[in-house]
Parts: sequence; structure tokens; C-alpha cells
Amino acid sequence: MAPGKMLILAGLILLTAGLLITYGPKIPLLGKLPGDIRIERENFTFYFPLGTSLLVSALLSLLFWLFRR
Repeated sequence: MAPGKMLILAGLILLTAGLLITYGPKIPLLGKLPGDIRIERENFTFYFPLGTSLLVSALLSLLFWLFRR
């Protein structure tokens, strides 16, 4: 892959990550789906968004599949 295309791809990835960090908490169901694991104790919180990860993975797979065609 040419260096110019790699820079464009890196820029798009950084832009997407920045948008998710900024506007991600405002998405209503993201992080609160069935299957998301949350354990809270006195001084400890463990959160593993399994359901959300599966949904995002399925959506990205569908998106990449559509763009390949």
C-alpha cells in the first residue's frame, strides 16, 4: 500500500476513534446491552462490554462486506 493511502487510512481511524470517545457516551444503548458484564465492589469496578463488542463486530463485518462487493 502506498504511503499516502496509509496516511489517509490512519487519519480515518483516528477520526473515528476521536468521534467515539467524544460522542460514544451519548449513544443510548451502547454499553448497556444484555451480555455486558459489570461487577461493582467497594473499591473495584470491572466492566467488560461483551454484548456491545459482539454488536459492533457484527456491524463492522457487515459494513466491510458491503464495501467489498
